[in-house]
Amino acid sequence: MLQDPLFILVVIAVLIVAGILMLGVGTFGKGGEFNRKYANKIMRWRIGAQFVAVLLILLYVFLRGAG
Repeated sequence: MLQDPLFILVVIAVLIVAGILMLGVGTFGKGGEFNRKYANKIMRWRIGAQFVAVLLILLYVFLRGAG
């Protein structure tokens, strides 16, 4: 599994989504000017990254599930 490039790409995509989510939650918890200025932008980035991650997961399941 670790030699599968598509699996590695899926793991990287999921980690990127988790990182963006933690950044967003952290700025929300801290509050302040940065949160007011960038909170919506960070969450939009998360939604986009999550969309790509879900598509990659579905592609992985489709391609590897047939074997």
